Amino acid sequence: MKNVSPNLLSILPFLPLFLRLKLLDLAGPRPPLPGGVLDEQLDLLRRAQRALGETPLDRETPDQARASFTSSIRLLKKAGGLFEKVAAVRDLTIPGPAGAIPARLYLPGEEKTYPLFIYFHGGGWTIGDLDSADNIARFICRRAGCSVLSVDYRLAPEHPFPAGVDDAFAAVQWAVRQAAELHGDPQHVLVGGDSAGATLSAVISQLALHKGSPRLAGQVLFYAATNAAGLDTPSFKEFGEKALGLPTRDVRWFLDQYTPDSRDRRDPRVSPLFARDLYGLPPALVVTAEFDVLRDEGEEYARRLEKAGVPVTLLRCNGMVHGFLTLVGLIKRSTQYFDQVIVEIRRLAAA
Repeated sequence: MKNVSPNLLSILPFLPLFLRLKLLDLAGPRPPLPGGVLDEQLDLLRRAQRALGETPLDRETPDQARASFTSSIRLLKKAGGLFEKVAAVRDLTIPGPAGAIPARLYLPGEEKTYPLFIYFHGGGWTIGDLDSADNIARFICRRAGCSVLSVDYRLAPEHPFPAGVDDAFAAVQWAVRQAAELHGDPQHVLVGGDSAGATLSAVISQLALHKGSPRLAGQVLFYAATNAAGLDTPSFKEFGEKALGLPTRDVRWFLDQYTPDSRDRRDPRVSPLFARDLYGLPPALVVTAEFDVLRDEGEEYARRLEKAGVPVTLLRCNGMVHGFLTLVGLIKRSTQYFDQVIVEIRRLAAA
C-alpha cells in the first residue's frame, strides 16, 4: 500500500476488487497455505495498487516518499485496518544524543507493571514514524499484555548511519532506567521492530550485550534486513523485480539514503549478520515473509543465532509479502499470523 493516494473517482473502477477483498475477509479463518502460493487477498491488493499506479522511490525525494507513506497509512485506516483500543496512550520525549527523541507509550490496562516492549518502526531508516507503527504497537499492547514504548529516531538522508542506531540505543537505555514510570518491568524488557526497525532491534541487542547493559529478555524481529552488503540471495533474485512489497530498487534507494558510504554496509550496526560472535544474545523471535526479498537473510540470521546457542523461534509466514503485519485487520492471514506472533511474544515476556 505504498505511495497510493487516490481520489474517489480513481477508486471507482476498482470497487469490485475491494469488494472481493472484503468478502474474503468475511469468509472466516483462512486455511494454511503451502509454499509458493501468494495469499489471495494480498494478490487482489497488489492488483489494485498496480492499477492505481505508484511512483518508484528513486523518482521521489525523501520528503515526497514520507508524504506518500503517510497517505498510505491513512488509507489503511479507511480501508478497514485494525487499530486496537488500549487503556491509555500518551506521547513523550526521550533524551537523545542529538536532542529529544519522540516516543509513544501504550498501556493495556490499569495495573502498575507489565512486560516492557520497546518498538522501532520500519521504513528503510528514511521514512516512517510513530503513526506508521501505531496499529502494530496497539496490537502488541492489547493482545500480548505489554506496555509498549514506540520509539522514533532520526532519519536519513538528513541523519545517515549511525544516527538511528545511536538514538535507538539511547532510547533503550533510558527506557530500562525509567521502566517504573513506563509501567514496565525492568527484568522483562523486549526490543523489536519491523524491517529497518527489526534491524535496529538486532543491533541494539548486540550492543547491549557487548556493553554489558541493559539486560534484555528478548528480541522480536519482523522481516529484518541483516545483510546490506549482499542483495544477492535467492529471495532477492526471485522477488526483487516483482511488485511484492519491497522491490530491490527500493532497497537500494533506502541504502543510498542511510549509508551513502557503501563501506558502512558491512558494519554489524548496519548488517547484524556480519557480527563475529552472536553467543549470549537474548532469545529471539524471527518472523519472515515467504514472498519477501529479505526472507533469506532473516532466516540466515536465525540460523546463526541458533548455532551460537541462542534460543530462537523462526516463523516463516507462507503467502505473505514484506510489511504484511501492517495490514492486520485488512488481510485475514496477516491477522492470523500476528496472533501466532503474539503467543511467542507472551512466551518471551514471561521468561
